[in-house]
Amino acid sequence: MTTLLQVMGLSKSFGAVNAVNGIHFSITEGHCAALLGPNGAGKTTTIRMIAGLLRQTAGQLIFEGKEPGGKHRELIGYLPQTPSFYNWMTGLEFVVYAGRLSGLSSAAARKNALALVERVGLAGAAKRRIGSYSGGMKQRLGLAQALTHQPKLLILDEPVSALDPLGRREVLELLHELKQETTILFSTHVLHDAEELCDDVIIMRSGQVALQGPLEEIRRKHRKLTMELQIENDAASREWLSSYIHNVQQEIDSSNLSCLFEAAEQHQVGARFTVKDSDAARRHLVEALARHQVKVTKLELGHSSLEDLFMEVVST
Repeated sequence: MTTLLQVMGLSKSFGAVNAVNGIHFSITEGHCAALLGPNGAGKTTTIRMIAGLLRQTAGQLIFEGKEPGGKHRELIGYLPQTPSFYNWMTGLEFVVYAGRLSGLSSAAARKNALALVERVGLAGAAKRRIGSYSGGMKQRLGLAQALTHQPKLLILDEPVSALDPLGRREVLELLHELKQETTILFSTHVLHDAEELCDDVIIMRSGQVALQGPLEEIRRKHRKLTMELQIENDAASREWLSSYIHNVQQEIDSSNLSCLFEAAEQHQVGARFTVKDSDAARRHLVEALARHQVKVTKLELGHSSLEDLFMEVVST
């Protein structure tokens, strides 16, 4: 596998504030990588430095085939979180305009724009003014302009965060197709999107990289067994559940049940357990439920998600 981009010791300070502090990671050619982190973690600042919109305070960006510090903007297609358009233009005119800015001839820019609006599903609206477009249509138009010069790296900053469910689904489906054709780096705080799309994850916290690597490898290394319980919503069942959770937590702290349970948390009329021995933990729980005749609506075994790992990483 070829490394398309190496980020080495990248830092950005705004006065006394270190927004990004000496981060290292790499992007593999042909992969889709998700840059994750809470608000203020440094995701957008990192993306803007890679895109060439901000000059780094320190560190290097090394693209395949380019000298360190060399010009690399022609390799990048960029879609900001809230793209701006000339609303009086039609969608087709805007993509032609983007092509001309990329150095294409008038004829080549128009031919390319026609193909791209078809590619992103806007052929039927290509001659409408952009001001009449929905949020999802504008994001797809933004993708068309980002792809106009066939970039080697497509960078997307929170591409679906402001969209309604329909627009979000449209853009995610398009990204599924695009990841087969080019390398993608996108930032998001929606963990489900990252799990659905990405090959690699980079989790940032307070301007630093807290965890990175291939998603499947991270899952294997950090995945934990879980048990989800839901009970009938009556006073007696809720009282029993609170008592059971409290007892389990105390037993974990005293190490009596630490071989079965790692953590237990209550949520409304249910609970979530992180377990070490699923069979023994389930047997312990089922026996307690039967002994107190608690009515169960769901008991399900599973595994921790990327969101669970994310919360653990960013809160430490």
